[in-house]
Amino acid sequence: MIDTAIIEFDKALRTVFAPARSIRAVPGEGLPEAELGEAERRHAAALMRINHVGEICAQALYQGQALMSRDPSLRDALRQASQEETEHLAWTERRIAELGGRKSLLNPLWYGGALGLGLLAGRFGDRWNLGFLAETERQVENHLKGHLDTLPANDKKSRAVVEQMKIDEAEHAEMAIRLGGHELPAPVKGAMKLASKVMTTLTYRI
Repeated sequence: MIDTAIIEFDKALRTVFAPARSIRAVPGEGLPEAELGEAERRHAAALMRINHVGEICAQALYQGQALMSRDPSLRDALRQASQEETEHLAWTERRIAELGGRKSLLNPLWYGGALGLGLLAGRFGDRWNLGFLAETERQVENHLKGHLDTLPANDKKSRAVVEQMKIDEAEHAEMAIRLGGHELPAPVKGAMKLASKVMTTLTYRI
């Protein structure tokens, strides 16, 4: 039990404070850097900061949900998805740096809150746990679609990262449904959207 706690605490510290690594090539790595105005660059960096926070939260959610799951195969699936989300962390972190931006100062807060939600979702059983995961990924996918609408059209490097993230998030949602996730009640979905709105609004600036 103590060993598990140490491992999970180490994972939290590495997620929030250590540079992430990617096995896959960074999407758009070979594309030239776009000529962006100062306002465009700040906007793109802020959107990538939001995406980075989303991946911080995803790591915490997966961690909490895996800890609470009683099904070994489900825990394995959650950890595999978590690994892909780690790659997203690396991609967004790199793109933020390329754009001259910074990561959110509130990352420890976002991680702690998402971990609590993951643990809470897991207490309701694996099917509701998976349903929560599927809805989270759907909402993230919708956010990413919105970012593609507002990113500078010539910022092809940022757009390539967001496009691949959107594909991966959709696959994670489908995985959760395939494994037996329940559809969440409308009030729960609404509360998740409201919490997400608060997070994205703050992260755009902080």
